[in-house]
Amino acid sequence: MIFVKNTPNNTGVAVYGDYRDFSGLYEALHDIVGNEEEFSDHEMSRLRVLGVCYDLRHAMMGDREYEFVDNGMDDNTKRKLSVLTPDKNIYLKINVLWPELLFVMMALNDFILLYAKKKARDSYGPFLDRRNIWNVSIAQVRMFQAMVAKCIQKTVSPASFTRMMNLMNRDYVWMGNYITQYLDFLNVRFLEYSPEKRLKSIPTIAKRLAEQGKEYMKVRSEVIAAAQHYNCTVENIRFAGEYPDEIDW
Repeated sequence: MIFVKNTPNNTGVAVYGDYRDFSGLYEALHDIVGNEEEFSDHEMSRLRVLGVCYDLRHAMMGDREYEFVDNGMDDNTKRKLSVLTPDKNIYLKINVLWPELLFVMMALNDFILLYAKKKARDSYGPFLDRRNIWNVSIAQVRMFQAMVAKCIQKTVSPASFTRMMNLMNRDYVWMGNYITQYLDFLNVRFLEYSPEKRLKSIPTIAKRLAEQGKEYMKVRSEVIAAAQHYNCTVENIRFAGEYPDEIDW
């Protein structure tokens, strides 16, 4: 089963799972976000979810980290089952920056509703449609979100956790037409913080992403102006800052 842990330097989270876990999540995320331009208002958000898929795929190809995890097969259990077997399983591992992860969690709320509506063909409460209750893709993605929420709960204070869950899951939080260059801005700035400051800033980042306040609107205006100047779409405007070559997780 997928599980999620804060990284040692509070830079992001480590997502762990075996090959089947990662394969199932990869397929579910692809299913939920749809095809290119299928949910046109969410195309930029879709690309950020696919960024997680990219890492999942490379982990399955052996291009990311791994760890050995206890599987419960101690000597007593092996003796009762009369088997010779390792006492650890190999788990694949990917890392995701905290701002990136928080954004993806909120965007997935939108995609689940859009996907459920598409499946149910009912604009009146599609998520409640019985045809979607046991949908495998929705269940997989919700489980991933639940594991992230569990990690957040262990990382921040109880009061901060409650505020974050309220902010990230309110009906008014909608990531349609979101200018994700702002997310790059938050990621790069977050990486410049000390580990202690990163930890303290996690709830603030969730607030800024959800509320789309003055800072976001400033970046949005600059991106739109640049797109008009270069006569291109906002998706083609690249963030001016630079990520470090190596990240100390």
